[in-house]
Amino acid sequence: MNSVFAHNVTNKTDPKSINSRVFIGNLNTAVVKKSDVETIFSKYGRVLGCSVHKGYAFIQYASERRAQGAVMGENGRVLAGQTL
Repeated sequence: MNSVFAHNVTNKTDPKSINSRVFIGNLNTAVVKKSDVETIFSKYGRVLGCSVHKGYAFIQYASERRAQGAVMGENGRVLAGQTL
């Protein structure tokens, strides 16, 4: 089982970090919490970082492959009444 305790750091600017980061838009942050986001996205690989903001979030993976898998698997998903 992957750890649900990810760091908040999702803003590193090196190319590897940028390509391994997923933007989650249209997120109902009034209902969905950071732990929910981490749980959903951890099935694609270990979440190194997670930051949740009003209406959106970022997930940081170690590899671009994991990030692409998450985008393919979750794009268009309806969560808390909103399409990601």
